[in-house]
Formats: sequence, C-alpha cells, structure tokens
Amino acid sequence: MKRNILTIATMAIIATGCGNKATETELTSGINLDNLDTTARLEDNFYQYACGGWMAKNPLDAEHSRYGAFDVLAENALKNVNDIIDSVSKNKNEAGSIADKIATLYNIGMDSVKLQEQGVAPLMPYLEEINGVKTREDVWAEMLKMHKRGNTVLFGVFGEADKDDAKMCIAWAYQGGLGLGDRDYYLLDEGNNKNIRKGYVDLMTKLFTLAGYDKMSGKSADKLAQTVMAFETRLAKSQNTQLENRNPQATFNRYTVEEAAKFAPNIDWKGYFEAMGIMKGMKSFNIAQPKYIAEINKVMKDADIETLKAYFAWHEILGAASYLSDDFVNASFDFFGKLMSGREQNRPRWKRVTSTVEGAMGEAIGQLYVEKYFPAEAKTRMETLVKNLIEALGQRIDMATWMTDKTKANAHKKLNTIYIKIGYPNKWRDYSGLEIKNDSYYANVVRSNEFDMAYNFSKINKPVDKDEWLMTPQTVNAYYNPTTNEICFPAAILQPPFFNMKADEAANYGAIGVVIGHELTHGFDDQGRQYDENGNLNDWWTDEDAKNFDNNKKALIDAFNACVALDDPEYGGLIHGNGELTLGENIADNGGLHVSYLAMQNAMKKDQVNKEKMDNFTPEQRFFLAYAAVWASNIRPAAALQLTQMDVHSLGRNRVNVALPQVTEFIEAFGIKEGDGMWLAPEKRVVLW
Repeated sequence: MKRNILTIATMAIIATGCGNKATETELTSGINLDNLDTTARLEDNFYQYACGGWMAKNPLDAEHSRYGAFDVLAENALKNVNDIIDSVSKNKNEAGSIADKIATLYNIGMDSVKLQEQGVAPLMPYLEEINGVKTREDVWAEMLKMHKRGNTVLFGVFGEADKDDAKMCIAWAYQGGLGLGDRDYYLLDEGNNKNIRKGYVDLMTKLFTLAGYDKMSGKSADKLAQTVMAFETRLAKSQNTQLENRNPQATFNRYTVEEAAKFAPNIDWKGYFEAMGIMKGMKSFNIAQPKYIAEINKVMKDADIETLKAYFAWHEILGAASYLSDDFVNASFDFFGKLMSGREQNRPRWKRVTSTVEGAMGEAIGQLYVEKYFPAEAKTRMETLVKNLIEALGQRIDMATWMTDKTKANAHKKLNTIYIKIGYPNKWRDYSGLEIKNDSYYANVVRSNEFDMAYNFSKINKPVDKDEWLMTPQTVNAYYNPTTNEICFPAAILQPPFFNMKADEAANYGAIGVVIGHELTHGFDDQGRQYDENGNLNDWWTDEDAKNFDNNKKALIDAFNACVALDDPEYGGLIHGNGELTLGENIADNGGLHVSYLAMQNAMKKDQVNKEKMDNFTPEQRFFLAYAAVWASNIRPAAALQLTQMDVHSLGRNRVNVALPQVTEFIEAFGIKEGDGMWLAPEKRVVLW
C-alpha cells in the first residue's frame, strides 16, 4: 500500500486452456537474448547473466536514481496518462466537469510564467496565520487546520480497518511529522546520514529565507532551521523503528475516547474527532504507536510556542515547495533529489504536473486509461491465471511438511476467500466535490488535499468498502491487503516484461506468475499469517506450526542480512541488506517462485507450455530467466543506500542472486554445483510455501 501497501497498457494474452491457445510456432521464448550477458558465468552471478545486457543498454540518465524494468513501464504509463490529459486539455470542456478539472489543474501547473510571477504569494496566507499564533489554544487550532489540509504535523489520523472486526473502518492515530520521513536519519550516523542532516538544515535555512518567514517571525533563518531540527530530533527519539512498525500486534492498541483522554490528557481527542466530523458513532480508535503519542502529549504541554510555530511554518513551506516558483522547486530537488537519492536532474515539468493531476484525480484518469489501453478480454484471461496460481498455492500448502493438518485447513479457508481485483475498479470514485480553480497551482493542491482528507475521514466508523482500490489502474505495481484479504493487479503492470502475449507460457509464469504468487504469499508471510480469512488480527496457527515457521524464516533473514547492498567508501563503505526489514517481501518472493513454478508444471501437464527448448533454453530455464528480467535495473549508490535504509524490499540483484539459490528447481535447471557462486546447500534452502 497510502501506507503499507506492498510493492510490485494492454494486458498480454496467455494461453490458459480456454480454447484460445496459440500454436507453439507462433510463440517466442519470451527471453530477449540481447538482455543477457553471456560473458558472465551464470553459475556464479545469475543476475549479471540474465540482466547484464539490459543494464548495458539502459544506462542511468541524469533524471533517474534508479532505472529498471518497473521504471520503463511506469514511464510508459505516465506518457500514456499525459497523452490523455493533453487531449482533454485541448478540448473546450463544460465548466466544472471532470475534464475541465483535469485540464485546469494541468494547464495551471504547466504555466511556468504564472508560477514565477506568483512566487511565494500562494503560501503567504498560511505562513501569516502561523506567525499569528500566540497561545497553546492557537497552536491546537492551527494544527487542526493543517491536518484538514493533509499536512499531518506531530501525528496523523487515518481511517483503516478495525483489526478485531475488519469489516469496520475506525480511526488510527499514527506517528509522523518528520520532514526526513524516518527516525533513523535523525538518530543514526550510518551511511550518509550525517551529510543528510546537514543538508536538511541547509535546505530549511534556504527555504525559510525564500519564503520570507525569517523577516516575518523576526528570527534568522539559520536559527529557525536549527530550532526545527532539534524539535524533529526530539520527536524521532520516541518513534518506532520501521521494524517495530511491521509487528501488527504491537501497532494495534484500542482506546475509547475517555481512555485516550486519561492516557494523553493534553491532546483533546474529543475535540479533534469533532473537528474532523468523525465523533459520531465512534466507540473506540487505535493508537498505533503509544510511546510516540505519549511524547506528543508532553509536547502539547511543555514545547515552546515559538518552536512549534517554526515547526509548523517549516512543514507548510516543505509541503508547498514543489508547487511554487522554480527557486523553491530547485532547492527542494537539490536536497531530496540530488543529496538523498543521487539524481542529477529534476524530472521535466510535464512529468511532475502529470503526477500531480494523477494524485488529485487518479481514478478519473484511470477510467480514461482503461478505456484506451486495457481490452475487456484481458481481464478475463488474467482471472484464469490467478485461479491457476491459487490452485498451485493450495497444493503447496498440502505439501508443507512443517505444517499440521489443523493449520493447513485454516490456510485453505483463507486462500479460498481471497478477493481478487484485476485491471480496474468495478465502480469509480466521485470527484464532483473537488473544486479546481484558475487561481494558483498550490491553491489547487491544497483543495485536492482537503478533498482527500475529507474522503478519508468520511470512511471512519462505517463498514469497509471492499470495492475500493488502493491503487489506480495506471499504476505499475500490485498489492495484497491483509484486512480485506485481497490481491490487486492494476492494468498497467499487465504487459511485458511481466506479461507477454507473444511468449510461451514458461516466461509468463516466471514473470507475472511469480508476481501473482508473491502477492498471494503475502497473505501467509510473517505479517499476513497473523490475519484470518476475514481480515481480523487472529492467531489461527498451532504453537508447533508457529515455531516451525519462525525457524524457517530465520534462515531467510540470515541470507539477506549477509548480502551486500552497497560497497562505496563515499556512502559508508560496506553496507549489508536488512533481512528483518525485508522479511515479508523476501518470503513473498520465495513463495511466489515456488507457487508459480508448480503452476507452470501443472500447465505443462496440460500441454499449455512448450516443453522443448526455445532459444536453446528449456522451459524451466526460461521461467527463471524471465523472473530475473523483471528485476533488471541500474541504481546510484545514494539510491541504493536510501532504499536499503527505508524500503521493505531488497534491491533487485539480491531478489535474484539471494532468492534463487533457495529454490531447488533453479539449482537443477541450470546444473548449479557446489563451489559455484549461486550454490546453496540443500539443508540451507528455505521452503515455506
């Protein structure tokens, strides 16, 4: 998932025994030989062998910090979306129509002359309001206004499923309010963190000056920056680590409003919920990180008002910087783009503005995208493939020697109730209440944020809408949501190299098949396994099975802890992967490979896969080559460091070179032997699903 969503346009046709199987002579192997590096010894470095040619042909340009197979599709999808927006923008649209809103927002974002002329003016009313804060009551009132605008200073409140009754949506209070996003940037010196902290203070100093808040407040910009840095560091010290936040039991702490008032009396919970329009029908809510909320309780009592004003002003400036004149945009990019991720050049304006319009009206654009790029028959074929993968996962559950029959029965129950979403939603979101005007780019972004926050709050204390999508159809990704027990595959991912209508089935099972198996396995990874078939947080495992699962997952943790993520003296020297943080994704890759390989074997028995060599590769070899091709990418050291520190996914090369030796079928397919770099002894291979 906007939080915790798991990461992975015309859908390719795949033969699934529906009477439309193409003859073998019409199909390619699905392996682009130019993408291989045949000078590499596959037995030692399969990633280089399978992806080296692609990496050589696709060097990083100045715009990207990472560029891979996912990014190619994302760029294509963005271009398709821009074509749609551009077409809509050229028409004479009815005032207030969705087409008019799309066109108005896009055109005002593209009007660079107007942006330069307006400068900081669109932001000034908010800064003046903050500067006028005098009392703690004013601080509280200002925080409420900022939260309504989607600027979640100090903490955030969102609507999510009640983990005891997942059919209902309740309020969740989360830690937040850090400009750098993650606590570790403030508290740890590993990697490039020291330089990042210095750069962050420099950015604040520059933007406080550009915004004129130093003169407005009567305090120097560098003093304001140091004040905010010290305050955010205080907040960071009480926040959970990312690893702690992966524990669904620890992040579900139910409180009534009365109990919360006793726990954190300096936070007016009742007043907050009333201001957001969600007090009616509220029986209880969740405080995801109580330790952090306890610190905010202290902040509301003892923090200096001038400090809070500087902090609020900074977050207003930070949230606006990308939508103001070029001096703000460039300063923000120099830090977040160059220093943090290693990019050399910002994306062109049309890409940035297209992304903004998508963020504001994603499903409206998605509806137009589907009409143009996603044929109706594709959805049906994908549904059949998903069914094949579910059948294979059921077989894998039965094959699990470490699991008791009782837990297997519960696992089947959960598997058989998974809700499948493919391509696009059954119903589309209504944007009639969103107001877009021809005043300023930033004013429209604020109105869009207010619209989205109101939408979020409107779901609280009501039944969960299982038909709601957490991604738009034009998103190149996929997800599993444990509280609704659903898997979702948007239209844009359903194309090569994931899904190739001209390829033999072995390559499709190795690519999109593993993606499907990956998302299915998330329902049974270290987090997903704690939810039952109804999405409730419920321990349905026997003690023996839980112990066996934990013993197996430890080997996977160790394998990814040992792998190298980066070895660059400029960025902290030798940096290893984080096997604990990436465990869920690594389990899903492991399961996806095993499940999809079995699904391919089932298809081979039905003569749905060419059993002969194609391009001199067996179907088993084509399966693993296609899998590796999905993760082909080039990446800058800064981006590798950033992702290793922040991302729950392992780097692409490790999703190949560390994941595949765990799979016996891979070892056998390529004749990997003891002493080879890709060899892993059988007793060390992890098989969970």
